[in-house]
Amino acid sequence: MAHCIDAVQDAMTAVSSDQVSNPPRVFTGVNDSGGQLGLMPGALEDLPVYGTKILSLQPGNQQKGYPSIQGAVLLFDRDNGAPVALIDGISITAIRTAAASGLATRLLARENAKTHGIIGTGVQARYHADAIACARPSVTQTFIWGRDKQKAKFLVDDLSSKLTGQFLLADAPEQAVQCDVVSTVTASATPVLKGQWLQAGAHLNLVGSHEPHKREADTEAIICSSVYVDHLQGALSEAGDLLIPMSEGRFAKKDIVGEIGALALSQIKGRRTESDITLYKSLGLFAQDLCAAWAVLKAADAAGIAETVSF
Repeated sequence: MAHCIDAVQDAMTAVSSDQVSNPPRVFTGVNDSGGQLGLMPGALEDLPVYGTKILSLQPGNQQKGYPSIQGAVLLFDRDNGAPVALIDGISITAIRTAAASGLATRLLARENAKTHGIIGTGVQARYHADAIACARPSVTQTFIWGRDKQKAKFLVDDLSSKLTGQFLLADAPEQAVQCDVVSTVTASATPVLKGQWLQAGAHLNLVGSHEPHKREADTEAIICSSVYVDHLQGALSEAGDLLIPMSEGRFAKKDIVGEIGALALSQIKGRRTESDITLYKSLGLFAQDLCAAWAVLKAADAAGIAETVSF
């Protein structure tokens, strides 16, 4: 996770420096049951590889015993165009998504943050517990809340056996939100986090929602926060957490402080006081996958565990 946070920082500073070719994602239908094939290409100027993420999305797969999303990241040599690596895309996506929140937390959360609240019980809840602890080692207590209390309890027990620190079941979403760092990682279309629950000095990572008509945080949470995004253009077209308050006339483009990459480059200001509430709206970019995949390839080569195959 620590290596991935650094890789994501490389990606986000490249994005904010206009050193990335990152065209829009392309999805095409493949069957009558809603199946889709997704293609996400991109390149970074300073990377010796370029590549694409290829995903299959099959909504009915859970009933068949398969993941609903499967795929891979394919890397090519920048000089000669030869394919050089094929890496599991689901693991890359899962880890880099949490690593992006880890980066934002490292840059924006109070240095003495001690508690982390997670709303959600899926894959991202698990990875966010690791990412935030990695970014802020001072965090020693993590509260988890989910609509399914059994899933939340299972996650608490599982994380307690695998990670250091104390993991606790939150009785209500308010308890999870009243922490120093808060991460929302749900599939909810309506707010699971209310601004009135936030405590002064908190840092928020809003991760789950990525459609214009869906949001995890209410308008009050947005307008009381200093807001940062991964990519301004993407946020203005996909981030319902921001677009809905904009449609209400209570938030505007000028209220977004800027991109997290610009903050990492010290081009914009971060937290000003201990009582500020900061917010990172995450949507995800292929640049993050690309830098993470390159880091994996380098590590695999160094450890001698990459498997060579012939075409």
